[in-house]
Amino acid sequence: MAAPAEWSENTSLSQSNRKPGQPKEAPLDPFKRAVTSCVRAIAGDHELEVGFTKDRPGIAGNHIRLPEPPKKPTPEALHVTRGLGDSMALRHACHDVRLHNRLAPQGQQARAIFDAVEQARVEAIGARSMRGVSDNIAAMLEEKFARANLADVRERADAPLEEAIALMVREKLTGRAAPKSGERVVELWRDWVEEKASTDLNALLPNIEDQDAFARTVRDLLGAMDMGEDLQEDKQGEESEEDDDQPKGEESSEEGGEDESEGDRSQAEEADAAGDENEAGESDAAATTAEDVSEQEDLDAETPGEARRPESPFDQAASEIDYRLYTTEFDEVVNAEDLCDEEELDRLRAFLDKQLANLQGVVGRLANRLQRRLMAQQNRSWDFDLEEGVLDTARLPRLIIDPMQPLSFKQERDTNFRDTVVTLVLDNSGSMRGRPISVAATCADILARTLERCGVRVEILGFTTRAWKGGQAREKWLKEGKPANPGRLNDLRHIIYKSADTPWRRARRNLGLMMREGLLKENIDGEALLWAHQRLIARPEQRRILMMISDGAPVDDSTLSVNPGNYLERHLRGIIDLIETRSPVELLAIGIGHDVTRYYRRAVTIVDAEELAGAMTEQLASLFEEESFRRSQTGRMRRAG
Repeated sequence: MAAPAEWSENTSLSQSNRKPGQPKEAPLDPFKRAVTSCVRAIAGDHELEVGFTKDRPGIAGNHIRLPEPPKKPTPEALHVTRGLGDSMALRHACHDVRLHNRLAPQGQQARAIFDAVEQARVEAIGARSMRGVSDNIAAMLEEKFARANLADVRERADAPLEEAIALMVREKLTGRAAPKSGERVVELWRDWVEEKASTDLNALLPNIEDQDAFARTVRDLLGAMDMGEDLQEDKQGEESEEDDDQPKGEESSEEGGEDESEGDRSQAEEADAAGDENEAGESDAAATTAEDVSEQEDLDAETPGEARRPESPFDQAASEIDYRLYTTEFDEVVNAEDLCDEEELDRLRAFLDKQLANLQGVVGRLANRLQRRLMAQQNRSWDFDLEEGVLDTARLPRLIIDPMQPLSFKQERDTNFRDTVVTLVLDNSGSMRGRPISVAATCADILARTLERCGVRVEILGFTTRAWKGGQAREKWLKEGKPANPGRLNDLRHIIYKSADTPWRRARRNLGLMMREGLLKENIDGEALLWAHQRLIARPEQRRILMMISDGAPVDDSTLSVNPGNYLERHLRGIIDLIETRSPVELLAIGIGHDVTRYYRRAVTIVDAEELAGAMTEQLASLFEEESFRRSQTGRMRRAG
């Protein structure tokens, strides 16, 4: 790959060689092509798709996202981009996620160390073979620890143990010292780690190419550091896994396929999220949650003679996810009209309407199109084998074969949607401020009015926090001596803009509250999704649809500063998995500039908030059309019978 200076020269040469009529090439395109070629070569997969985006870098399936370089990139920025690409490519080539999950411990701290050391292994394989890769990864790590403000830590409590061990492992495997911004982290922990596990550290190098042997050596290292209880529990799970039947193995394979892409993604997010403590394995931890859910399903199936209700096992399994609440004393579920007076709501609603006067026409046309599509499905179903009605001519051949057969009649049945409820959950985090939240509010407003015309009840909810960086929950934690691993450490605010039973005309002005200055703060998606699901599951309607609209992964600085870096995201994945596998609720999601397809099975990602109206209407229309198709197929099967 060309050095930065050479890259500038090659750029000018490529522009001078441009053919007449050929579009002008962007200045950074040669650099992007070079990075793409290197990533594919290192990964050993020439079909790997590499893209550059302003979204968080990561990998999903066969697609790799790298950060979009600045228009005037510095050499350091280019090195970091190359380092991220090399790191993800090496994980794609050298990491077996199924083996990793099988040998991973269950405890949070042990798991974080296990994941970080495995990432150090795959990066060391490339660094030992290619000097350029070694330099690129070193630049990436230097930037990672600098952004996390770990260069000046003074106490072990502020220095992540997993990062210290991972850097020490890199030293052993590559002979290269830790980056300057990470030296303090290593210094604080080196004596303690070497005193307890020096022998196991030295035993890692011979097994660098063998992931199985390497992982087992890491397990020995964890045992030497007094984390043996986590390993013992995992060995029991490993023995039971060997006795599982084939279907369960296939399920694990599917989970592994998803986790592999997310494991690749997690280590790359370090460049975009300061303070993350785990480099890789966020999704691996989610896989453990999914396996726990699968085991709980087996236990439920062993209870004979009991009618299974979706709510009961769901609630039980949700409580078993490794997620704690330090306190719920300061949380609130509040109606929008209770957060400000009527006069202010009217003013905010007028401001919203004025701001989006042009958009309302577009959204209105899409809503009308959705309404026509829904109404077109109202009279497509038939009841067959009736004693009166319209003669079913398809059954007449039976009379010819057997004249004693009675005539068969059919009758058209109205297929309305009055037995359906839709819940829209809107991310009210600070990153939605401005155009995104305005578009989301308007789309939810017009979509609710459209569905209400079709007889579909709609609920609109929002979620944020009451304060930045913890609020009263954090103050209480500080007064009580800062207990370790407190779990979620912020004051939730869940807002009801429109309940399912409230007519649209009465709740319309409530959506203006999203325009209120200071309302949008942080977002804890997992608990918001669980709250919306619990409200929806209690509804009497037969069909229940839950749509999440978000622009990023869950973020709460207070919680993430005292828990593992993937704590909120892992909980979100666990809740999504439970809803998608164990709940009658149909879940779909729309990401605004954020790839939500790595979380949800049914999801769509849009680049611009202006696309939200089309995405929402299309997603809902497809759901209703699928239901109509299923009903028509059922009718045909009955008719054929």
